[in-house]
Amino acid sequence: MSQPLPRLSRYHGHGRPPAPVRIAHLGLGNFFRAHQAWYTEHAGDAAEWGIAAFTGRRPDAARALAPQDGLYTLVVRTAEADDVEVIGSVSAVHAAEDNPAWLDYLRSEETAVVTLTVTEAGYRRAGEHLDLDHPDVRADIEALREDPTAPARTTPGRLVAGLIARRAAEGGPLTILSCDNLPGNGEVVATVVRELAEQVEPSLLPWLDSDVDFATSMVDRITPATTDEERATVREHLGLEDASPVPTEPFTEWVIQGRFPAGRPRWEDAGAVLVDDVAPYERRKLFLLNGSHSLLAYAGSIRGHQSVADAIADPTCRAWVEAWWDEAAAHVGLPEADIAAYRAALLERYGNPRIQHLLAQIAKDGSQKLPVRVLPTLRAERAAGRMPSAAVVAVAAWIAHLRGAGAPVGDVRAEEVVALARGERADAVRRVLAELAPDLGADAELATALTDQVAAFETAADA
Repeated sequence: MSQPLPRLSRYHGHGRPPAPVRIAHLGLGNFFRAHQAWYTEHAGDAAEWGIAAFTGRRPDAARALAPQDGLYTLVVRTAEADDVEVIGSVSAVHAAEDNPAWLDYLRSEETAVVTLTVTEAGYRRAGEHLDLDHPDVRADIEALREDPTAPARTTPGRLVAGLIARRAAEGGPLTILSCDNLPGNGEVVATVVRELAEQVEPSLLPWLDSDVDFATSMVDRITPATTDEERATVREHLGLEDASPVPTEPFTEWVIQGRFPAGRPRWEDAGAVLVDDVAPYERRKLFLLNGSHSLLAYAGSIRGHQSVADAIADPTCRAWVEAWWDEAAAHVGLPEADIAAYRAALLERYGNPRIQHLLAQIAKDGSQKLPVRVLPTLRAERAAGRMPSAAVVAVAAWIAHLRGAGAPVGDVRAEEVVALARGERADAVRRVLAELAPDLGADAELATALTDQVAAFETAADA
C-alpha cells in the first residue's frame, strides 16, 4: 500500500519563507493567484512584500490554503506541456468574516497597498454610482454609522471601515489598486468609497484626498477553474498534494497607473508596465479580449460549445469574433500594428486546447459585463450611422441566453433581466435593450436587428 504524499506546506520546507505582510487583498480567487500574486512572487524585492488575502463570502479558498501556509502551485498550461511552480507571495489567508484581522492590517503602517479582485458586481454600483438602495449597502451604512468596526457586507463597506480604522490609527498613506475588468477601475473604487464614506463618516473625505491613492490597472491572464487534473499534475511533477492549485495560460499582462505614496513591489521586474494613462490598454483588453469572450460565451454555447478553444475552432464563431474585432478596434486608440499583434496573440491563446476556459463561467453577470465590453462600440457605431453586425450578434446572443438558449443564466441581476426577456420576442428585445442601454432603447432599427438575430439563435438552439 503506497504512502500518502505530503501536503504542500512551508512547515515542511516547501516554497519560500513568508514575507512580512505589506499588501492586503480582497478576493482570494484563482485570477488573483495567477496574476497579482504571481507578479509579487517574481518582483525583485519579493522577500519584503507579503500578501494577506481575504476570501469573498465563501471561505473555501482560505480553508484550503491555510493548512498550506498560503502556498499553492501555479500550473501554466502551454499547448504542449505543463510548468508547475510553487507560489509563496501569499503570507496569510483569511475568510471574509475575519473582520478584526482586516482592520488590523489596514491600521498597520506596514500595509502600503490594498488590491482588489471582487468582479464587476462586487462594487455594488447602479450606473456610475454606488447603489444606495441595495439592501447590503443600506445595511453597511446603518452598521458602520453605529460602529465603524462592525463587519461589513460589501466591498465598499469593508474598504470604508478599513480606511476609518487606518485614519484613526495614523497608519499613513495608502494605495488602493483595483485589478478587476472595469474601465477606469481606480475611479470606480474612488467613487463608491467616497459615496459610502459620505453616508457613514463625511469627515473621512478630506483624508481620502490627502492620503489615499486610488490607482488604476489593466489586467489580463486567462485563468480557468481548478479541476482534479491540476491536482494530479502537481502530484506527478512535485510529489506533493495541493488542495488548491491554479491553472493558467503562459500569457500575462499588467498595465498600472498610480502614485503609490507608501511604496509597492517592483512588479516591473516581472513584466508589469507602469504608465501615465492606462485607458487605451484598458479599451484594447475590454473590447478585444473581454468583448469577444462574452460573444463566445453566449453565441458559442448556443451552438453547443463548452469552452473558448472549442468555440474558436468553429468557423462561424471565429468569423463573428473577427468581425467584432474589426468593429471594436476602431475605438481602442492604439496603433494598427499594436492591434494586429494583439489579435494574433488572442487567437493563439484562445486556441490553446489545454486551457479549458468554460463558456458557462464567462457567461456569468452579463448585465454587468456587456455595458463595459460591448456597448461602447455599439454606441459609437450607431452614432456614426452604422449597424454593427458583430455587436448585434453579441447582444442578441445574451438576450437569447436570458430566454433559455445556451449556457445557464448566472447573473447578479438574474431575476430582473430574465423577467424582462420573457414573452413575445420583439417586445422582450425592446425591454431588455431599454434596461441594458436606456439611451438606445428608442433605436427601432437596432431593436429590429437584435430581434432578427435573437430569432436566428433560438432557431439554432431548437435545431
